[in-house]
Amino acid sequence: MKFILFSLLFLIFTNSFLGISQVNIKFEKYILPNGLQVILHQDNSVPLISTNIWYHVGSAREKLGKTGFAHLFEHLMYEGSENVPDGRYDEVVDGSGGLNNGSTSNDRTNYWTLIPKNYLEPVLWLESDRMGFLLGAITQDRLDIQRAVVKNERWQNYENQPYGMANVKLIPKLYPPDAPYHWLTIGSQEDLDAASLDDVKNFFKQYYGPNNASLCIGGDIDINETKKLVEKYFGDIPPVPVVPKATPIVHNLSDAKRLLLEDKVELPRLYIYWLSTPNFADDDAALDLLGQILAESKNARLYKSLVYEKQIAQEVYAFQYGQELSGYFGIVVTGKPDQTLKQLETEVTAELEKIIREGISDRELQRVKNSTRASFIYRLQQVGGFGSKTDQLNNYNVFLGDPGNFNFDLERYQKVTKEDIKNVAAKYLQNKGRVILSVVPTGKLEFQAGE
Repeated sequence: MKFILFSLLFLIFTNSFLGISQVNIKFEKYILPNGLQVILHQDNSVPLISTNIWYHVGSAREKLGKTGFAHLFEHLMYEGSENVPDGRYDEVVDGSGGLNNGSTSNDRTNYWTLIPKNYLEPVLWLESDRMGFLLGAITQDRLDIQRAVVKNERWQNYENQPYGMANVKLIPKLYPPDAPYHWLTIGSQEDLDAASLDDVKNFFKQYYGPNNASLCIGGDIDINETKKLVEKYFGDIPPVPVVPKATPIVHNLSDAKRLLLEDKVELPRLYIYWLSTPNFADDDAALDLLGQILAESKNARLYKSLVYEKQIAQEVYAFQYGQELSGYFGIVVTGKPDQTLKQLETEVTAELEKIIREGISDRELQRVKNSTRASFIYRLQQVGGFGSKTDQLNNYNVFLGDPGNFNFDLERYQKVTKEDIKNVAAKYLQNKGRVILSVVPTGKLEFQAGE
């Protein structure tokens, strides 16, 4: 296996030593008259096919008071449609020995399958039926059942999860109530309770048509035969009204906001979030690399200092979360037992100031560039699933308008300089414009961060 991975990297990055990193993934893109964007990628190495469909709708398209709808549809899509009985979707995919899954973000919802090649036609039929004929199958009973499932999911992952309410507290402080990212994709329990059948159906009518979707089919396909099947099953589905392009969020934090959450946890945890920049924007790659320099591995600055040398933290992570309309940068530090978050905040601030003042080393920058490049390529070994070739083709198509932006994506990381890292740290990670959350064990208020 190691030989195969090395060979793959060598083939793809033969030119990287000359300063050119090229990935060559061939595809064909075309658009049906009803607006469905279709991307076909042929890879006959194994007799498997992946279907991957993205709807350009996530929680950012919801309204305050009516949240959680995009994620609710992630569940309703598997409950059968007008011509497909409840449970049939999973029966077909599971019965083939294949896999399927879906996910919802602020900006999109995706559904994928990975199946033996002879199951392409029945899967396309299933996908097209829930695109064109789901509304008639959404009954009050089905809505109530999936509403209860989602509410239970929220209880499990948020209300009853240690630290689960952190982002529920933090995100609304980053974005104002009228901004699309003011709430989480899971929505609120109150909004889910209040959602009527008409509310949910109207949301589907608005966003789940072929002209708001991108279908990628990759693997052991015959291009011409696949085109005929796509036309057969998707060609007569009517479009939805044109979805207006979302407007980037223009918003700044002028002051530091401090929050406190008492939770049933053993260890205190510090969260610091800053507004940053959207995905693929100019500073996005530099911020991503900065997060890795701070906390990606045992050699990362904060991890090495707080976890190994000073032994005042249990774990540290840092990240740039770029989204379509905005982004944020986060640092999260879990303290050792009886560790005050005030000291952890001081240590984090000192490390950021050091980077702004002194910069980083060549070795640090090269290490995270290498790590990013390797992770990128490893994902592309798979034709289906999250982060796979078909998923990435759809990602670039939906957000950049060109499925083939692999090399643009890689090269923007390769172009980041040490000076860029200093600049983005100084530009975005200021003390005055941030949200700081202290999560402390119940009754241990003295552990909270503060000035």
